[in-house]
Amino acid sequence: MRRILRDLKIMLLANLWIVPVLAGLVGALFYFVAPPPPMHARMATGAVGGGYHAFAERLQAELEQQGFTLELVESQGSEDNLAKLGQGEVELALVQSGQELSLPDEARGKLSGLGVMYREPLWLFTGRKVQFQRLADLTRLRLAIGSADSGTQAVTAALFAANRIAPADYPKRWQQLGGSRAADSLIAGELDAAFFVGPAENPLIQRLAAEPKLRLVSLRRTEAYLARLPYLSQLEVGEGMLDMAQNTPDRDIVTLGPVATLVAGEEFHPSLTPLILEAAKTVLKNGSLLDPAGSYPAKPPLSLNTLAEADYYYDKGLPILQRYLPFRIASLADRYIILAIPLLVLLFPLFKAIGPIYQWRIRARIYRWYKHLREIDQLLYKGDLPSDIAEEIARLEKLEDELARVEVPLSYSSELYELHMHLRYMIERLQAVQRRSLPAE
Repeated sequence: MRRILRDLKIMLLANLWIVPVLAGLVGALFYFVAPPPPMHARMATGAVGGGYHAFAERLQAELEQQGFTLELVESQGSEDNLAKLGQGEVELALVQSGQELSLPDEARGKLSGLGVMYREPLWLFTGRKVQFQRLADLTRLRLAIGSADSGTQAVTAALFAANRIAPADYPKRWQQLGGSRAADSLIAGELDAAFFVGPAENPLIQRLAAEPKLRLVSLRRTEAYLARLPYLSQLEVGEGMLDMAQNTPDRDIVTLGPVATLVAGEEFHPSLTPLILEAAKTVLKNGSLLDPAGSYPAKPPLSLNTLAEADYYYDKGLPILQRYLPFRIASLADRYIILAIPLLVLLFPLFKAIGPIYQWRIRARIYRWYKHLREIDQLLYKGDLPSDIAEEIARLEKLEDELARVEVPLSYSSELYELHMHLRYMIERLQAVQRRSLPAE
């Protein structure tokens, strides 16, 4: 055991050169690897009580289980969310499809779509006695078109524009009201009709659906609208879908609506994409009254850039490591693996050279003694010996003593013993020369 430990010690000492080399390579690995993504992000959500905020709260709770903190930032709606993204106030925001088209190309190019989260139907509620066939019929009614700069008003403005009704032509009886204020006025009879945008499960929509004074009406000519407004989608709502007790709607209806798109700004770390989308998938896995289970998230609209990480997620699912490891660990492993591959490529020839270099260094401890023996041998051959042979013999004997203290692995002992014999042989040759050179007595 002592011999094995000694050989191991010799081997380690002979290969100490690899320590600084490895340290340099590992240092380069840590220097060049990208820092891990932050475990915190801010998300613009719209007003409290709205569909965006309700979804964001569920997403926040799901991400919290992964150790990720999602900070919710209230806003005035979809347009305000886009502004906050552009100004860098938030990294994420829910945006109503079509809103991004109002941005300049340069500003839109800085945004990336992560995916469609769900559809946002446009609901038109009217009083029970109101007669409605087409949007043009609304010009004679007291109508709420959505609050200023809201997603609701953006959709209604687009529909009216398709009917050649410009904002300058809006009747004075139309009001820029939305949300609970519009609902209260409609129920109180202060309005004849009102537009709302939001999921079917939204408490405000459910409240309106349960109100016996109101009726949910169907939009006609939806194909014509879709041809002009491709960012909208058609939704079929079956009889009683919103409220079975009140039978709202009282017949099968058709409506239009944008989709809620999760958009990332320039400050968003792309590596967070699969984490966010997987959390959204969990939140939306059961679907809704109008969206079948497993339908969302889906690929974002073509009007937005798509991150490569989002494309990978929709095509292949989670990255392999994130399927089995927590996000933080998998993310770090992904980064180090990318740089570890070239590191291993460098280490392979390095470790392959350890054996030959080790042999050379051990033999060098033995063979360096042969240099002096070779010099003496050449002098003997030429007959040009030093004047003081005794001094040379003493020097060789001293070397012999030093050689006795040289340690080499057991596998190299034969070469060490050969050196002993060669050194003794040279001493004996010099002693023989010395005796011949002494005067006869």
